[in-house]
Amino acid sequence: MANAEQGVRGSTVAGSGFGSVEGGYGVARAVLWALAAGLAVRQAVAVLRLPPGERLLDLETWIGDNGVLHVSGSLYESGKFTGTPFAGLVLKPLGRAAEQALGVAWTLGTLLLVVALGVVAARALPGTVSRRTRLLAAPVAISLLMLSLPVRNSFHLGQTSIIPVLLVLVGFFVVRGERGEPGPGLLIGLGAALQPVVLVFAPLLWLTGRRRQALTTVGTFALCTTLAWVALPSDSWTYVTRHLAGAGLGESPDSLANQSLHGALLRLGLEGPLEIALFVVLAAAVCFVGLRRAARYALDGQLLLAVAITGCVAVAISPTAWQHQLLWLLLALVGRVGTRAADRPVWPVVVVIVMTLPGRMMLPNMTVLHFVRDNVLLITALAAACAVPFLTRTSPYFARPIPTVYVKPVAARWRRIPLAPFWRRLVSRPNLLLELLAIRVGYSVYSHIRAAATGGREAAESHAQQILAIEEALGIDIERWANHAVVKASWAEGFFDFYYTSFHFVVPLAILAVLYVRRPADYRWARASLAFATLLALLGFWLYPLAPPRLMPGLGYIDTVHGPQDLANPDYGPMTTITNQYAAMPSLHFGWSLWCGIVIVLLAPKMWMKLLGLLHPLFTVCAIVATANHWVLDAAGGALVVGLGFALTYVLAGPRRLQAGAAAGAQPADDAGKGAGGKSSGIMTALDVREEGTKSAVR
Repeated sequence: MANAEQGVRGSTVAGSGFGSVEGGYGVARAVLWALAAGLAVRQAVAVLRLPPGERLLDLETWIGDNGVLHVSGSLYESGKFTGTPFAGLVLKPLGRAAEQALGVAWTLGTLLLVVALGVVAARALPGTVSRRTRLLAAPVAISLLMLSLPVRNSFHLGQTSIIPVLLVLVGFFVVRGERGEPGPGLLIGLGAALQPVVLVFAPLLWLTGRRRQALTTVGTFALCTTLAWVALPSDSWTYVTRHLAGAGLGESPDSLANQSLHGALLRLGLEGPLEIALFVVLAAAVCFVGLRRAARYALDGQLLLAVAITGCVAVAISPTAWQHQLLWLLLALVGRVGTRAADRPVWPVVVVIVMTLPGRMMLPNMTVLHFVRDNVLLITALAAACAVPFLTRTSPYFARPIPTVYVKPVAARWRRIPLAPFWRRLVSRPNLLLELLAIRVGYSVYSHIRAAATGGREAAESHAQQILAIEEALGIDIERWANHAVVKASWAEGFFDFYYTSFHFVVPLAILAVLYVRRPADYRWARASLAFATLLALLGFWLYPLAPPRLMPGLGYIDTVHGPQDLANPDYGPMTTITNQYAAMPSLHFGWSLWCGIVIVLLAPKMWMKLLGLLHPLFTVCAIVATANHWVLDAAGGALVVGLGFALTYVLAGPRRLQAGAAAGAQPADDAGKGAGGKSSGIMTALDVREEGTKSAVR
């Protein structure tokens, strides 16, 4: 952002381009606000269009037959209300409004709270942020809040967890009270009365020199809690002995929804005095480390980051931290991590993914990863509180990170290529964590879309008849012959069944891993072409559902991989719960194997490697046909999308080879490309450009 601003100022001095830049920011701001408004409307409509009995489920704790508004006895009698006794007293008017308006008022009120939270968070950005960033920050913050799991839960279930977060932010950044006025302390103390763990912000105020406000926070909390004890002594005792003691109210504290240290220890099988002692020790350590870090960043001028870190501490040490209480983690996006410009997006992307996607989409379903997958929100909150090395404003890399080295591809045959000049080519390795997350999340999204593109049995079988008719006309309808020939040879059946089930993912991932380590520039090119091919294949699944040979009744095909299927059953047995049976055109089994072969032929240094690489698509096409999982034309479709994937990469980004001397700060092409004989080839390898770019960045 600092570099961008310098460019704008330079244009101003030169007297050119300033108006267009300002206009560009205005358009971007309008688009972002439109996106935020669209997401807000979508969330509200998604809730209000549901029948009254299916929306705002937690609101039943207020307006239901056994809700707080209608029960004369204990607030916790129904076993669903989990708030503090003080919350039960002061939030009853909101509950009555929701009861009278069938949840409309509650939904719109939640919407206004989210918008206010986003605006306050945008205003709280540190002074080092440019004015344009501040103008764009509010719609971005609101959009991220709308997409986050905590806010989506709050809308769907009808929860009030946004209120304590908003009270804290207003206390720190709107009321302020730098001279010691009690206003901030009153608001934060009120938030603590609604959610006691918010009291952890009092030490932050004390450590940053706002001791009067810290005392006001504690005093306000004590006063509100005392009022609740006087009005509801039995409920107050229940809350202390159950919630604060870790037994939990509502859901069981060992459920996956409880993303606190206490919940994680219970899920590990610990219980009783040992678990309580360990929880107290860990909570004390997190408080000590996290609050010291928060105070450090607050004194450094990054108060919003300090508040976010303290909120993450609150999440970890709370007896129960339900998912809708994790908004603090989203505020930690403001922290800057990494000395290189290329590493700056890593932390924000990780937080956004963690806060918007379920754990099963981020990590594979492997037993060894279950604990991480089940506690990914807690782990990220702990990392933000205690481990992530956020930069201080005194760091030389805070405003000016080490720049990224970009290069240009060699000139294309056509003048207008590349069509996307903003797609700048890099020779450095992308961040490994981001790559792993991108691959896993991308595959999860692909799997969901592939499973949703089911079409229908009638359409799929009709399309299969069309494919078979075309193959008969072309004389390539060899599927049944190949299928029965393989079945007669048990060794061939075993080989092709094994090949079909074993190498589909292993070989492409292995090639990507080798390229990532040895040839990072070519890794980016190969990854982009594979991604384009996969996206195009998804269009094929949507537009042309196709029954594979093994699911065509009456044609005599034998399913050698999955075993006999009940073709009279529209669900075709257990395989339907695993994948979409009609995602056959194009065949990505063959498409991905062909991509592997092309990449190996283009990049492998030895001829025997190239020849070996060609065996993979050959064996794959034999396997998909012989096992009756695909038609021959499915393989042709797979080849088509792979070819289009490489073509799109070429058209958008230019040729794969890189231009000499194009890196920022690199030597001119006529010098850098000279060999021993003094002649210039005009082309640099990825390794040469990377080394040259690294040297220039260091200089």
